Amino acid sequence: MNQIQPRSEQLDLNLLKVFEAVYRERNLSLAAQALFLTPSAVSHALARLRRQFDDPLFVRDGRRMSPTAACQRLAPPLLDTLARLRELLSHRDRFDPAASRQGFRIGLPEATESVLLPALMQALRAQAPGATLASVALPRRDLGRELAAGQVDLAVDVALPVRDPVRHRPLFQDGFCVVLRAGHALARRLSLKQYLQAQHVAVSARATGQVIEDLALLNLGHQRSIALRCRSYHAACAVAAQSDALLTLPESVAARIAPESGLARVKLPFALPAAQVHLYWHANREGDPANAWLRGLVETVCGRATGG
Repeated sequence: MNQIQPRSEQLDLNLLKVFEAVYRERNLSLAAQALFLTPSAVSHALARLRRQFDDPLFVRDGRRMSPTAACQRLAPPLLDTLARLRELLSHRDRFDPAASRQGFRIGLPEATESVLLPALMQALRAQAPGATLASVALPRRDLGRELAAGQVDLAVDVALPVRDPVRHRPLFQDGFCVVLRAGHALARRLSLKQYLQAQHVAVSARATGQVIEDLALLNLGHQRSIALRCRSYHAACAVAAQSDALLTLPESVAARIAPESGLARVKLPFALPAAQVHLYWHANREGDPANAWLRGLVETVCGRATGG
């Protein structure tokens, strides 16, 4: 049984519309009328289709164009695909979360991930149960490139020096506090002197370089002693819970992790400006209804998760 195998060159979508019209009308003149083309244009398009598929496709039977056996096999899936394509294009400016099967990717730092993902996943299941979500690590230097390439739909991170076509808006502010094991001698009150004399756990995705609290201390003319540097706040909390080391971390993270880790929270004994957390997306997704819906969902979830 012969199978139609289209040639490797790109197939013109307009040729498929001609195929559809001829298959349905079984007459070149009627197909031309349906397409608002001349019979000659339809005839030339049919000749190109025949070369493309290496099959006559239709044979003349009086005034009627009868499909070949191979054409009969090709027509049902092809017409169904065209119908689906038209449906997709007709809904390009609409997005139905309840019917969506779309996969979304958001760039999230580890600290923000632990705060937002539980609530974000709960909201996604309620509004778009067929959609999926992936949280990915996104180096800040790659933010614009990854958004432009569509590798991520959105990103959530601290305020960064970005410019158009990367768009952004503030989500929330996140202050800092100190956590330490329950029963620690400093659990009730912590002075700056005691903070500087203690051992500390520092959290950073980078292998070297100052973290934000150390930069603030240096501006005050102080320096602390870091006993451990790690990449995860969960790991850092586990260390603090089993040692005398202090851990400075965002309040939103402390609120979620500290209670389950058996840690006490105390006020940071020096001024450290709150982190400004922003939502980022690319200008080429500004008008995409799915992206706009996702941006709104993240904003709503951030407001609930951070109490703002």
